[in-house]
Amino acid sequence: MTSKQRAYLKGLAMNEDAIINIGKASLTPEIITSVDEALEKRELVKLGVLKNCADDPREMASVIAERTKSDVVQVIGKKIVLYRRSKKHPKIELPK
Repeated sequence: MTSKQRAYLKGLAMNEDAIINIGKASLTPEIITSVDEALEKRELVKLGVLKNCADDPREMASVIAERTKSDVVQVIGKKIVLYRRSKKHPKIELPK
């Protein structure tokens, strides 16, 4: 992913709310499944890491991206933004 594409996705994610929150239980198989399904449906997903989660958001982002075969767009504070092109219904057209 180029920096231009990443900047474009950051702009799209700016107005979005976190649709999945990661809490005290951290990364459970259910969270990974939910993120995977959300990525297929939306392509761009914002996650929130709650205060009671002791894990580092950057490490969690890389683990989730690896398991869902997605790209980490950005991690700011306790917010994670991931992107993966939909196999069936691509919606987001990335700049070249």
